[in-house]
Amino acid sequence: MKIGIPKELKAFENRVAITPAGVHELVVCGHEVCIETGAGLGSGINDTDYTASGAKILTTAEEIYAISDMIVKVKEPIPQEYHLIRENQIVFTYFHFASSLELTEAMIKSKAICIAYETVELPDRSLPLLIPMSEVAGRMAIQEGARFLEKPHLGKGVLLGGVPGVKPAHVIVIGGGIVGAQSAKIAAGIGAKVTILDKSLPRLRYLSDIMPANVTTRYSDTHTIKELIKDADLIVGAVLIAGDKAPQVISRAMLKDMQPGTVMVDVAIDQGGCFETSKPTTHLDPVFVIDDVVHYCVANIPGAVPMTSTLALTNATLPYALNLANMGWEGACREHKDLRKGLNIVKGDVVYKAVAQNFGLEYKEFQF
Repeated sequence: MKIGIPKELKAFENRVAITPAGVHELVVCGHEVCIETGAGLGSGINDTDYTASGAKILTTAEEIYAISDMIVKVKEPIPQEYHLIRENQIVFTYFHFASSLELTEAMIKSKAICIAYETVELPDRSLPLLIPMSEVAGRMAIQEGARFLEKPHLGKGVLLGGVPGVKPAHVIVIGGGIVGAQSAKIAAGIGAKVTILDKSLPRLRYLSDIMPANVTTRYSDTHTIKELIKDADLIVGAVLIAGDKAPQVISRAMLKDMQPGTVMVDVAIDQGGCFETSKPTTHLDPVFVIDDVVHYCVANIPGAVPMTSTLALTNATLPYALNLANMGWEGACREHKDLRKGLNIVKGDVVYKAVAQNFGLEYKEFQF
């Protein structure tokens, strides 16, 4: 199979979809890997590193898309890439379809095979290709939140961990999954007072057992959130429904109950955001202020630390890419039920129910 790795075009997206080690594994199995020149530079990988592992370097994205049976990316295609995607071409990447009707319609029109990292799901309902980036994003949510709590960045001017004689910041984490747990862990390690909320009592019991003493667990409901946000310094939105639009847990009206300079980090922005006032931002212009509340809504948070996140992501995606290349998409999805869950759009049909329901589109269950 011919596998193409284009350079990422999303603003300040420095990750790349494969490492030289991954190239070597694919080439050893008899596949051809073509990489757009400069695709790995943001992650510290040179073209020569790739060629030494057996890859071919091509000059343009147009060349990559034109010859490839499968495109492997990090982020969803953006409008200038839509016309490059061909019928029956496999596109394996983070799609987050539920947050964009435009992208969904473009991929339906392309008649490509769209396999989304974020909906590949194991029998225990864990999301193996989302977990590594959720770990990065959860940790970075605290790092970025702490930065924007500083007064020069429009925040309150509060130090997360406080100092002797001065109370620490109060960090609210809404959602106790991978992102939420990582956020709570880092905030607690810095010394903040942390409250983490979730709707699953088993998950809350687990978090209560593993978290340090400065982390409190609470059941997540609107009343509790309304009470907690009144004295919050940093709020992390970490709510996820796999493949579906994120539920909104903080409304515009609730902002008036927050103190000026409170910072909200919406890690769910890739799936539409879990705050009513959220809108996607970039690493170049990461925040905006509404009702004196600072909103950080960067849609590709791990892209800021590509030398870490590229390795973490490709460690997880390579085995699936190998299966797709070795067996073809139908054979791989027939054999591996977890990969089958990644099918979102197939030859013009929406085959992932949550995406179809979100936009009122026809859903067709895929049949082999």
